[in-house]
Amino acid sequence: MRRREFLGALSGAMAMWPLAAPAQPRDGDRQIGIITPFASTDMETRHHLDVFRSELSKLGWTDGQGIKIHYRWGDGDPAHIAQGVKELVALKPDVLLGRATPVAKALAAETRTIPIIFVVVSDPVGDNLVASISRPGGNLTGFTNVEASLGGKWFGLLKELAPAVTRVFVMFNPATSPGSGSYYMQLIEQAAQTTPMKVAATPVDDRTGIERSIDAIAQDRDAGIVILPDVVTTGHRDLIIRQAAHYRIPAVYAYRYIAAEGGLASYGVDVADLYRRAAGYADRILRGDNVAELPVQAPLKFELAINVKTATSLGLKVTPTLLALADEVIE
Repeated sequence: MRRREFLGALSGAMAMWPLAAPAQPRDGDRQIGIITPFASTDMETRHHLDVFRSELSKLGWTDGQGIKIHYRWGDGDPAHIAQGVKELVALKPDVLLGRATPVAKALAAETRTIPIIFVVVSDPVGDNLVASISRPGGNLTGFTNVEASLGGKWFGLLKELAPAVTRVFVMFNPATSPGSGSYYMQLIEQAAQTTPMKVAATPVDDRTGIERSIDAIAQDRDAGIVILPDVVTTGHRDLIIRQAAHYRIPAVYAYRYIAAEGGLASYGVDVADLYRRAAGYADRILRGDNVAELPVQAPLKFELAINVKTATSLGLKVTPTLLALADEVIE
């Protein structure tokens, strides 16, 4: 099924999804609380949660049959995230699942006893969420989205797709990017050392900041952008895609679904796989494993996606070699 067809089918199924899960679990039911920083209308997030529920069901835990899953949506608003976290913790579930660093921090601040599984958290040790990768030690563990090779691959992908680019702007949110963005910045700068291309940091922390930054980048005729993965850039990907198209700026992203939604190209972690693996950790915790002894795990699956339609609109030619390497080609 093509991505566009899948999203259409998913949209038709939205009415089946609970927005806040008001129903109370039956006596004896186990409970899982899930919170995402994005809106309930975010189709890709719904897909990720479907993957989690499907894998959990394969492991013997089907929602409504001995287990109740409660959902909260952050809508990209810290206040909504905080409220959702409080509501979920008040339910005293057996396990909590949260995506992204701001959500994981909010969960950790609200409870020190309920086991928490995080996904798409870049630096759990640096953010004091766990004591160490191999032995977290507290009530949190999970799955990171950081891999050292990504910085160079993003740079290389932009360079191959848009060889005329001479200045690369790296957009990130200082609050949640690894090392305030410096981790990937250093890797991208290293990749650029053997080329005439220059690299510049572009920190953003909200939608307005993104819009102003791209307006400024557009003044450079030979600019390209690497969009680092975090809540701000992912949550406002519609704006980034739209402005990049308006100004005809080539931009590469960290997640496949952003290319599927109109971005030029992406390479990065398969987020759905992180949710699938998180279901395995939820199963282990529900069966008695100690969250403090479950190691934080790195990503295992990566995806390359190329949007040929967007490339054509930008006047770029995608080589047959790159197309052959792509896991998904959007036409």
